[in-house]
Amino acid sequence: MTLLDELSGFEFEEAVASLFRAHGYEDVAVADRIADEGRDVTMRDGDVAYVVECKHTDVVSRPVVQKTHSAVATYDHDGPTRGMVVTSGRFTGPAESYAEGLRDAGDPHPVELVDGDDLRELGEAVGMDLYNGRIEIVCEETLPVGEPGLAVAEAFEDVENAPPRAALPAPETSVVYRPVVDVEAVTRATFETSVGVIHRIDRRDHIVVPAEEPAATSPAPDLLELTGVEPVALDAARDRHGGRVERFDGTEADYREAAAELLCAALETTVTYTGDNNVTYQRECRPSPDDVDVRRARPLYVPRVEAAVAPGEYEHGLVYDAAGPRRVVRRDAVRRCVHCADGEGPYTYCDNCGSVSCETHTRIERLTGEPVCTGCAVTAEFFLDTKYFFDEDNAAAFRREYEAMPFYRKPLENPRLVAAVAAAVVAVVLAAVALL
Repeated sequence: MTLLDELSGFEFEEAVASLFRAHGYEDVAVADRIADEGRDVTMRDGDVAYVVECKHTDVVSRPVVQKTHSAVATYDHDGPTRGMVVTSGRFTGPAESYAEGLRDAGDPHPVELVDGDDLRELGEAVGMDLYNGRIEIVCEETLPVGEPGLAVAEAFEDVENAPPRAALPAPETSVVYRPVVDVEAVTRATFETSVGVIHRIDRRDHIVVPAEEPAATSPAPDLLELTGVEPVALDAARDRHGGRVERFDGTEADYREAAAELLCAALETTVTYTGDNNVTYQRECRPSPDDVDVRRARPLYVPRVEAAVAPGEYEHGLVYDAAGPRRVVRRDAVRRCVHCADGEGPYTYCDNCGSVSCETHTRIERLTGEPVCTGCAVTAEFFLDTKYFFDEDNAAAFRREYEAMPFYRKPLENPRLVAAVAAAVVAVVLAAVALL
């Protein structure tokens, strides 16, 4: 007995739905667990609607095929309608004869039979391992990686004195395609007490669930904007940018259930109402997973890009989630001081060593008037004030200028000292005048 046979009936229906989604069928939906009327799964292929009956049993007999045929004939659809019975076991001879008779007679609502062997072959065609019972998500689309070099160059535009875009070297880039599930769901719930309805929920939500262990995930609201970008083929993205692909850790059913639980938690609220006895009460109103209709659970890869350049002695880069020109930055090592963790902007590029520094660690080079960071600067004292230079040669050149200055100009190298002395002189003069 395979693990596929160990699935519950409802899990089997979800597995069948996942399989046909992977094969490109549209609007694949699993019916409610009760009163399915012979329609466990409904789906569409172009203008043709399919009604699917799922039987997780060893043997399927003729009455099941007949019931499915009736369900197809009464299904409300403007275009062609067909039926399908899917089982993990096999069909009896009379069941196969009945389905064959519908086809031979040109019935407008034929019923296709898919047995356990067919099911496993369909799974193998799309990379689903149905033998071990784990109906893993197969995804062939990713959001576009975009241009990592452009991302880094745009970050440098926020850095003062940064090199022009054309002068930046091509970045060293690595890409990891991280799986997510893009979910759209409708939640409808009504909460009543003896005084009537106290709260209603009727809303549509769009969330992105990172594909880590489904039960441990939480929505990633910052990725919502990215999912609006048209995806591209995963193989094409890897051909251009390379990169490693991470696996989905759960089945589609796992993520649908996780999304429903996440929405239930997010929509929980406390309602205050007045009872029949004029006493004020409070009630926690939390929808149940059965109140959540997951309309779409689209598997998708989001590229996590690491791009770095080293125009000098220091490397600067970005780590971000990409969707073409859109990005969610996870770590910014361009707009950051290399000398301290807490330094705030504005940030300035040091052309002497290639660092980016905050105001605290940026000075003006005395000879050239250009920015220089405190990490690489050479210092020298002039009129009791510290001056910063690119190197010893610049310091020596300025020393010669200083020595050639008129004596009255040298104090200007320490304007704070001059100002303090002037203020002190003025204070003494004022004090002397006051004593007269």
